[in-house]
Amino acid sequence: MPQHEQPQKVAYELILEAIDTGTYKPGSRLVESELAERFGFSRTPVREALQRLETQSLLTRDGRSLIVASLDHGQLSELYVVRGALEGLAARLAARHATPEELAVLRDMLEADRKLVDDPDAMSRANRRFHKQIHLASHNRFLVQQLDLVHRSMALLASTSIAAEGRTKDTMEEHEVIVRAIEAGDGDAADAALREHISKAYIIRLRLDAEAVQAG
Repeated sequence: MPQHEQPQKVAYELILEAIDTGTYKPGSRLVESELAERFGFSRTPVREALQRLETQSLLTRDGRSLIVASLDHGQLSELYVVRGALEGLAARLAARHATPEELAVLRDMLEADRKLVDDPDAMSRANRRFHKQIHLASHNRFLVQQLDLVHRSMALLASTSIAAEGRTKDTMEEHEVIVRAIEAGDGDAADAALREHISKAYIIRLRLDAEAVQAG
C-alpha cells in the first residue's frame, strides 16, 4: 500500500471494487472481520469504509448486518434517467473539447473492444473504460464527479445488460456511432447517440428483471 494513502481510503476502494466487479452482489452480507482478513487491514479502517459506503446508500442494514443494497424498480428508472442526461452531456462536451490524443484513445478502445464480443464479462469492463474516457474527454470535473456517483450506483445491479444475448455486438455498433459523432465535433449527434445507447441498455435491463421475476 502506498505510504501516502490512508488505510480507510484504500479499504473503501477495495470494497467498492469488489461490489463493482460482482464479488459482492446485492444482498451479500459484509462482515467487518472477514473483510479485514481478506484485504489485510485492521478492523478500524474497514469499519470506517463500511460506514462511508452505508452513508452513500451502497450498503443497507438488515437487522444488525450490513448488506449490499439493491435497487427497486423506481430507483432503477430514476438512475437511468439521470445517467442518460449526464452521459449525453458528457458526449456533447467531448465533441467540443476532446483533444486529438483523446480521440485517438477512444478510437483505439473501440477497435480493441471488437475482439471481446464473445466475452460479456470482458466487454462489460471495456464498456466502463469506454464511458469513463468520454467522461474525461468532456473536460468538466464536476460532471465527471457526478457520473462517478451514478456509475457507483450501477454497481448495485446484479448483472450487466451487456450479458444479454446479442447485446455485445449491438453495444459495439452503438459505440461506433458515438465515437464518429465525437470525432466529427457534432455535439447534438453525440448527445443523441449516447442517450440512445443508454435507453437501449435500460430496455434490456427491464427485460432481464422481468425474466428474473418470472423465473422466480
